[in-house]
Formats: sequence, structure tokens, C-alpha cells
Amino acid sequence: MSVTDTTAAPPVPATPDDVPGWFFRVDREVFAWLLDRQSAAGVTGDLLEMGAYLGRSAILLGDHLRPGEAFTVCDLFDMDAPDDDNSAEMTMSYRSTLTRRAFETNYQAFHAELPTIIQAPTSVLADGRIAADSCRFIHIDASHLYEHVAGDILVARDALAGNGVVSLDDYRAPHTPGVHAAVWEAVFTLGLKPVLLTPEKFYGTWGDAEAVRADLLARDWRAEGFRLDEEHLAGQTCHRLAWDEPTGLPEAAVRAQSGGSAGAARPHQQRSLARRVAIDVMPPVATRAVRRALNAGRARKSS
Repeated sequence: MSVTDTTAAPPVPATPDDVPGWFFRVDREVFAWLLDRQSAAGVTGDLLEMGAYLGRSAILLGDHLRPGEAFTVCDLFDMDAPDDDNSAEMTMSYRSTLTRRAFETNYQAFHAELPTIIQAPTSVLADGRIAADSCRFIHIDASHLYEHVAGDILVARDALAGNGVVSLDDYRAPHTPGVHAAVWEAVFTLGLKPVLLTPEKFYGTWGDAEAVRADLLARDWRAEGFRLDEEHLAGQTCHRLAWDEPTGLPEAAVRAQSGGSAGAARPHQQRSLARRVAIDVMPPVATRAVRRALNAGRARKSS
């Protein structure tokens, strides 16, 4: 006896900005810049994303997939978590919105073919199904639990080739101390070299950090309105990159959110200081509550 899926079909996004998620301008720019520089230099390799949510970052990664390269996405989606702590984390933040069907709908709105999807805990990748030295870019944004992130970093270390880059999300958010611990442990004990820090993501390599840094600095970020600062950590040099929305006229904020080639942003994409703070320090479920409160306040003022 077959079971028919009676759930409503998820809406099809018109632009990548319509896909819910926490993938903001500075990191969109860094992802695209690094991947384009790799391609321009003739660097080939697969792409891997551990933790995809609804596909906002996966869509961009798919834009940079070259012939002969593979793109793999590993996420639990709507599958049960393997342990109580991970299950509690999912219930708090993602359970009501994250489904594989929604991810596939979002991704296929912009790409004809889906990536290879592994619907499972990212720990399954430790079994060798991602070939050693096969990847040029890996994005880690799955669990916030230390044990899981530490395991994901080991997978990335084995899978990255040459000067491949790993990006780790939530390396500094107050509600994700397990990610902080795993990231800096990898820096101080596993040879991971920090290259770039943004408000949301850590970028590093086990290869030639100077070469990756040179690629990043080939772009004049400051001339485009970004903040770029140099840092020295344990004898290594890295940079901090951030984007601050211009203040003043609303149209300036709209232009600031355009994300370059993504086109002009919609008014609802403008984020006030309160929203930025909420996104930085709160888990997604709390962030959504703050957004609802802010929107309700605006509605009362306009009535």
C-alpha cells in the first residue's frame, strides 16, 4: 500500500534571497570570490556542504560547480537525529521548517540537477565516502555540538586537497560554544590555519595560507565599503572582513543589501541594528520571534 504525500508543496523562490536562511552579503561575496579565483587559476575539485538548511548557501555553491566536479550535501533534513542532544537542538531551531522536499524545491528553482544528497548525520562521512584530497571548498554548518563539529572538521581535513578552503559557521556566536571549541582546537592542535574571519564564518586551510590570503586580498574590499582588518593569531596572520549597512537614506540601505550580482534587494531585506544583534546572538527560533515582534511594531506604527 503506497502512502501519498499530502503536505502542501513548498513555495518556489523567485530569487535566492527568497530562500530563508542566515547567509549574508559578506559571506556570499567571500564564497563567490574564493570559488571564482580557484576556477580562474585552473584549480578543480569537488564541493561539500555539511548542513544545508533550506539551500541558501547550496544554491550559490551550485553556481560555481564546474564540469567534472561533484557537489555533495549532507544533512538530516526531516530525519530523526541519532542522539538526544542533537534532537533537542533540531527541535529548538529547525524541526518545524526543515524538510528535504523544501531544500530540493529551492535548489531546483535555480539549478537543473540536484547535488548528491546524503540524508544522514554528517558523522557518516567519516566512512570514506568523500574521497581524500578531493575537495576544493567545504562548508560546515551542521550541528552546534562540539563532538559533531570536531568530527566534521576531521572529515574536512581529509577531504580537502592542496590549498582547499573550509568555512565554518557560527564559530563565535554566544549560543554555539561547542563550535568555538572545535574550531580553535583545530587551529591549535590540528594545523588548521585561519585565513579570514567574518561575523558569521571562519575560513581556513591546511594548505598554503599565504596563497589563499593573496587570493582574498587581490580584491580591494575597502574600496567597496567593507571593513578589512589584519589580525595576528599564534604567529599566523589572518584578516577580519565585515559589511556595515550604510545609515541615512533608505535607498542606500537597499543598495547595500543587493549582494552585487544578485540584483537589488527588496525592502524587507533591510535589517536594523536590533535585527543584526538578534541574528548574531540568538538561535534561529529566537531570531524569528524577534523579527515577528519588530514587524508587528512597524505594523502598529503604520496603522
